[in-house]
Amino acid sequence: QVQLVESGGGSVQAGGSLTLSCAPIGYIDSLDRMAWFRQAPGKEREGVACIVRGKGSTVYADSVKGRFTVSQDNAKNTVYLRMNSLKPEDTAMYYCAADYRRSYGCLGPESFGYWGQGTQVTVAS
Repeated sequence: QVQLVESGGGSVQAGGSLTLSCAPIGYIDSLDRMAWFRQAPGKEREGVACIVRGKGSTVYADSVKGRFTVSQDNAKNTVYLRMNSLKPEDTAMYYCAADYRRSYGCLGPESFGYWGQGTQVTVAS
């Protein structure tokens, strides 16, 4: 079992930057993947970025490629999402997700069994 604690959301002007953090608490050694999802009002939850912990490999949604970077700090067992060049359409609740199962997808919500409470990101035009 693992609990995910997110931080770093807030409000920013278009073109600005924010960094989100996700710290897993509990049985974390066998976690395979961690990812960031977002959900805007009236829309489905969307996979944004994913990192495979052992390999450090990453996957991004097309909508954020070149602007967002997912990374991990193994010493702190923390995953970050650095968001640059933010746009109003990036406004959403952002969720951290994690899973133990190997060889599952990276950007589909069905591939993750553990979720954080979410942190709001608002980008003003």
